[in-house]
Amino acid sequence: MSWLGTAARARAERAPSALPGAGAGDGPDAAPAVPPGLLPGVPRQRSARPALVEAEPAALPRPPRQRPWRLLPTPAGTPFTFGYALLLVATSLFAEYADPVLVSDLLQGSSTDVVHLAQAPLLVLVASALWIAGGMTSAYAIGFLFVLTALERRIGGLRTAAVFFGGHALATLATELPVAFSVAAGRLPETSLHRLDYGISFGVMTSIGALAGLLPAWLRWPVLAGVGYVAVTDLLAYVDPMTDWGHLLSLTLGMASWPLLRRWRTRHARPAPLLGDLGHPALWGARTY
Repeated sequence: MSWLGTAARARAERAPSALPGAGAGDGPDAAPAVPPGLLPGVPRQRSARPALVEAEPAALPRPPRQRPWRLLPTPAGTPFTFGYALLLVATSLFAEYADPVLVSDLLQGSSTDVVHLAQAPLLVLVASALWIAGGMTSAYAIGFLFVLTALERRIGGLRTAAVFFGGHALATLATELPVAFSVAAGRLPETSLHRLDYGISFGVMTSIGALAGLLPAWLRWPVLAGVGYVAVTDLLAYVDPMTDWGHLLSLTLGMASWPLLRRWRTRHARPAPLLGDLGHPALWGARTY
């Protein structure tokens, strides 16, 4: 063997191994293995950590569960609407199954005609709102459940009662006072002073107008257009023009309350998700006070 091969072999034996950890345990003079990422001969180093696995994208939050039963009144969530609905059910059942003569006398005594308004205005204004014209299956009875439930979940029971009875009283006075003036002027007979007038329709229409102002725009205008179309159609039919004018006036009164209701709701509302729940404030509303 040539002297060149012998010299190369000697250098290879003296050189440290290129592989990590090679040469460890080969002898007492062998250099200790250096972990990956550290510099040999430099103390107090931290080993380089392996690259982290790319984090998975965060899962999207689950939308709230659909709770359609929140569209109906409950004792805890909407006590005013729930209690009032039970009272209307009781009076409706009484009107259906009680003695017709007794029922007729009670309805006449609860009528908000001109004579009764002149004698006991507060009493008849409250008593007339205890009956449903047309019974529990009428459109206004069904509207009462859904509209007042949604309104109470947004603004609370006291304000819902104020909207309902305020619209009921103002629309009643606005339709009965012209009757009194027309009778005094001789344009209507005196029998018009005893015109039978009772029911919850004025309060329901006012509540619809108020609720529309708290709904999203994509729902607000279709609701107002549909309700307004029905009211105008009834007015053009000219079956009961005074009552039909009262319905349009009640709807307008509810719309007039938008600035007040929005101002109060802005001050007292709590932040909440906007989508996914039929009973949520974004659509039908949850209690926020």
